[in-house]
Amino acid sequence: METKIRGRLILIGVIVVLCIVGVMGLPKNVQELQDNIHNRIRLGLDLKGGTHLILQVQVEDAVNITADQVLERLKDELKAKNIPYADVQKNDDTAANPPMHRIIIKGIPQGKSADLQALVGEQFSDWELARVPGDEAARLLTLKTTAAAALRNQALMQAMDTIRRRIDALGVTEPTIAEYGQSDFELVVQLPGVDDPTRVKDIIQSTALLELKLVQDGPYPSREAALAAHGGVLPPDTQLTPGPTGQNGQETYYVVNRIAAVTGRDLSGADPSHDQAGRPSVNFTLTRDGAARFGRVTGANIGKLLAIVLDNRVFDAPEIHGQIFDRGEITGGGFTPQKAQDLALVLRSGALPASIKYLSEETVGPSLGADSIRHGVIASIVGLLAVMGFMLVYYRGAGINANVALVLNLLILVAALGYFGAVLTLPGIAGVILTVGMGVDSNVLIFERIREELRLGKAVGAAVAAGFEQAFRTIIDTHVTTVVSAMILFAFGTGPIRGFAVTLTIGLIANLFTSVFVSRVIFDHGLSRREKGEALSI
Repeated sequence: METKIRGRLILIGVIVVLCIVGVMGLPKNVQELQDNIHNRIRLGLDLKGGTHLILQVQVEDAVNITADQVLERLKDELKAKNIPYADVQKNDDTAANPPMHRIIIKGIPQGKSADLQALVGEQFSDWELARVPGDEAARLLTLKTTAAAALRNQALMQAMDTIRRRIDALGVTEPTIAEYGQSDFELVVQLPGVDDPTRVKDIIQSTALLELKLVQDGPYPSREAALAAHGGVLPPDTQLTPGPTGQNGQETYYVVNRIAAVTGRDLSGADPSHDQAGRPSVNFTLTRDGAARFGRVTGANIGKLLAIVLDNRVFDAPEIHGQIFDRGEITGGGFTPQKAQDLALVLRSGALPASIKYLSEETVGPSLGADSIRHGVIASIVGLLAVMGFMLVYYRGAGINANVALVLNLLILVAALGYFGAVLTLPGIAGVILTVGMGVDSNVLIFERIREELRLGKAVGAAVAAGFEQAFRTIIDTHVTTVVSAMILFAFGTGPIRGFAVTLTIGLIANLFTSVFVSRVIFDHGLSRREKGEALSI
């Protein structure tokens, strides 16, 4: 019996040592001890300070891009299937909520109507084809409501993943990126302890839509000059895009193709570099499909200018000297090393599928976080001392047992936070306090069962054994139901709520070990040294 108790005491001692190392590490001096504790216990936004952002994803941008791609694809397929037409253009109903995306096809011969229907059914299944009233040669292609809704939700999820990759690449500790609200396509972004919130916000909001487009004309010193050169009307399928600042300090303008040869979706990688003049630049590589298209376009347009367009602005427009396949370089734009690094980061993480609208920002200062920590710690200490005092008064010697188990419970909880890298939030401190209450509740159940067994006339050893056995099932039931509730909070909650769920779950698991195992070992150790006939102090 004593050998069994000794083995359990050694196990408890090993766990205590591991927990102390988890909290303090192996410091060589007091300063290193403070640094270890500070680094191992990671604090959330409400305790450490940081930035809380609400962003709205303009999902209609993604649907518009898809509609533009379908428009160009439809033209190619009509030519490939020998279906003549007079014109194909977008005819969106922007007054509807949400907008309806439509494409009108004019000049379809009556004999080709069935071929057009078959083409739409085979390759454009997300669209519905219908006749246009009053025009027998026209057809209206409308994006299905379910397909549009799927595109909007996909854009929201893709934006969330892209923002998460960008923030993770910056090294922000335990950021929170989650949906916010019900149906407005909003996201909440929480960034604990950011050193440069302005830079992070710029990277989050940057669409970083990279497009490589052929230049039809330009550069022009002004928008008016570009329009005047074309009689006030741009050539079909082109657009006017601002470019770098000219010698007069004003923006230049290029007339470029509306449809890009390749886009950021065709990128396979991007890295900061330097051009031949030693200036910061960004090198990028293309996927196999993107490289094939890029090779066809550059091979057929040697001697022309190719605009590198980022977020609807021409960064550079170099001349095509030869066929280019899988590599390119972005120069110009007044790059600094930091800007080149940030642009490469954004391009690697993927372009946002839609633009981001900044709705609100809340900044939590470190001083407010420190004040929250101080009040939380004071509340925890006061609650702990009150509970420990009650246990000593009400249960006497057994109260010491309960208090030892309670202190070990808190030690295991804090050590687990350090080992797992979990984030402690203000609701997490509330979870710690609740854990104290649950720990005391478990000991009260056990002690009351032991008292009942003693009143029934059982021997001390038998009463202790029966008390633990009878209370164990109730303790398991209460802990399992609470852990399940905490898991639901973790699955559907945001950062602070998750912090509460994490600390509560770890505390409950630790409490099972301390109240059932550790407390029993302490009782058994005391009984082994107890003189025969001596009463149990409970």
